[in-house]
Order: sequence, then C-alpha cells, then structure tokens
Amino acid sequence: MIKNCFYLLILLTASATAQASECVVLLHGLIRSASSMEAMQEALEEEGFEVVNIDYPSTEMTIEELAPLAVGEGVQSCQNIEGVTTIHFVTHSLGGILVRQYLSENELPMLGRTVMLGPPNQGSDAVEAMGGVPGFDLLNGPAGQQLGKDDNSVPLRLGPADFEVGIIAGNRTIDPITSSMLPNPDDGRVSVEDTKLEGMTDFVIVDHSHAFMMSRKRVIALSVRFLRNGSFAE
Repeated sequence: MIKNCFYLLILLTASATAQASECVVLLHGLIRSASSMEAMQEALEEEGFEVVNIDYPSTEMTIEELAPLAVGEGVQSCQNIEGVTTIHFVTHSLGGILVRQYLSENELPMLGRTVMLGPPNQGSDAVEAMGGVPGFDLLNGPAGQQLGKDDNSVPLRLGPADFEVGIIAGNRTIDPITSSMLPNPDDGRVSVEDTKLEGMTDFVIVDHSHAFMMSRKRVIALSVRFLRNGSFAE
C-alpha cells in the first residue's frame, strides 16, 4: 500500500512538472482589461499551466507600439518563470492581432500554440462604417482605427499564420446596431468569416457574443483542448 502511494506521488509530481513547463500569455481586447480574462486565467491555472495575464493600454497606442509592449511583457514574464520551456497565447479580439504583429517582427523559439477568440483577422466592416462617427477615434484610440479594411488596416497587412493557431468565432450578438453593419453571422463586432486566417490550424464557431466569449465555459474548454492537443476536436 505504501509502495503504491509512493509511485502515485511520483506520477503526480511528474505530471505537474510537465504542465508547469508550459506558460500561457493572456491578452485582452480593445477597451478591455486583464480582468476580462480572469475566468480563463483561473481555468488554465487549474489545468496546471503557468499563466501571465497582461494588462495593456489598448486605446492609447498603435498596434505597432502595443505589440512589443504587451506581447513582449508576456513573453519576458514567462521566460522569467523557472522551468518554462513553452509559451502559448490565448487572445481576445485585438490581442490576436498584437500576437500576429509581434511574431511578424520577432523570432520566438519557445512558441507553442495560440488560441484567438473573435479576432478581426480580415479587419472589421464595423470599423469602416463607424470610423467617421464623432467620438469613435477617442473611444477606440489609434489601434481601434487600424482594425478596418482600408489602407490603414494592420490585420490585412500581416501575412498568413506560420504558427499553430486555433480560432474561435462567435455567432451571437448583444449589439444589434453594430451587427447591422456586419455580414451575418457575426458576434457583434466582427463577422465569422473575417475571424479566419490563412494558415490557421483549426477553426470552430460558438453560440456566444464577442463581449463575453472569453469567460464562457465552452470557449474555455475549447481553448484548453487546443493548447493540449493542437485541435478543438474531442
């Protein structure tokens, strides 16, 4: 009995060590904060991952300025954790574009897998429609103005994914006004079609809105599954 318990302890310790070697950087979306990713953070920590939940000033800088600031901080924080050998990302909305921007300019040998929630990978028609509305630029900042489909679009300038990325798109909305500016189906901020990215590893649609998908149980479970297996499939 004692011998069996000893072996079980060894197995559990080995499993925890293997999981702790993986660090996940969380990046929130535009006009949000790290608190919006807390449910995801708690779930990933329960799964044994090291987690770094980055808070960054999403409305104060351009995407080119935010990427090294936010993603760079997350990478450095993971690298500072003893034993970490792999760095994953789970991003919401703008956060996914920051990862694409960062990886377009930086090599990351420790890169693992990336999960993007509602990313405007092809830009958003809503930004095009509302870009000229008074107050839009003040509310959304420089980065928000770069998420459209015009010549100023950063997502459209970035190339295909050359890394493992799973994309989760929502098809429900709580904002009928913005949704009226988007091709259906959409999540209230970006159409399902515009979340897609050439070279993506996997793709899934969920019945949730852009604003709250990051805290929904199914989205969290899918994110964990992709980080573990490189696929959303069970």
